[in-house]
Amino acid sequence: MGTITKALELLDHFTKARSEIGLGDFARLAGRDKATVHRHLAELERNGFLEQDAVTRAYRLGPALLRLTAVREAAFPVRRLLRPIVTELADDLGELAHASLLQGGMLSSVFHYDPMRHGTQVSFDAAEMLPLHATSSGLAVLAFADAELVDRVLAQPLAPMTEKTITNPDALRAMMAEVRAAGTSQLDSAFDTEVTSQGAPLFGQGGKVIGALSVAVPRARATPDVLAAITPRLKAAAQAATFSLGGRDPEFTQTDRPSQVLSQAK
Repeated sequence: MGTITKALELLDHFTKARSEIGLGDFARLAGRDKATVHRHLAELERNGFLEQDAVTRAYRLGPALLRLTAVREAAFPVRRLLRPIVTELADDLGELAHASLLQGGMLSSVFHYDPMRHGTQVSFDAAEMLPLHATSSGLAVLAFADAELVDRVLAQPLAPMTEKTITNPDALRAMMAEVRAAGTSQLDSAFDTEVTSQGAPLFGQGGKVIGALSVAVPRARATPDVLAAITPRLKAAAQAATFSLGGRDPEFTQTDRPSQVLSQAK
C-alpha cells in the first residue's frame, strides 16, 4: 500500500457521528503508530483535505473537498441525475431508497431519500462506507464485477457486521451467481439486524458495474408481498439510472427505454 493511499484512507474514518477525530483516535482506528499517522495528517492538512481545530487539536474535513466536490458534480453531475430517480422510487414504494458508487472495495453513498410515511424508518448514515459482502448494494455490485475486484474483496478478512453476515467466500460466490440470474440481490439483517434490503447494479460505459441502487425496509414491514413488489420497481429504476448516467446495462435492449420500463413496473 502506497503512502498516498495510506494518507487518503484516513479520510474514510469520518462519519456523520464522528465528524472530528484526534490523533490518538486516528491511530487506533487505522491500526498504525502515531508518528506515521501524524505525518499523513500533516500532509492532508497542508493540502486542504483536513483542517485542525485550534483548541481541541482534532481534525475535520477541509475546504479542498468542497472545491473538488463542486468540480466533480459540474463535470459529472451524478447526484443531480440520480436524485429524481431515487426520490421517485422511494415515493412509489414508501420506503427508503439510496444510490451508491463503487470506491475501491466499498460503496460510497451518493443520494438517499425516505418519504417518512411510517412510524418506523431505516436509519441511514450517508457518510458511512458500505462493505460489498454485507449489503444488498454490495452483493449486487460483486455479482456483476470483474474477477479482479471479486477476488480482491473475497481474499480479505470479511467482517461480520451482524450474526447473519455471510463471510464465507464460497457462499458469497454462490449467492453472486443467483444475483446474476435474478438481476437483483436481497439480504436480511446482514448489515443491520433490523433491516431487509434489495439491491440492483448500476452500469457505466461499456457495461462495467459502477455502483448500485437499493431499497431498505424495516424487518417488521418486510413481508413477502412487500418484497415482491419492490423487485420490479427497483430493477426498472436501476436501468433508468444507468441510462441517465450514460451507461449501458448488459441486459437492456436497444429498443427499450427507461421510461417505458418504469411505467411497466408500476
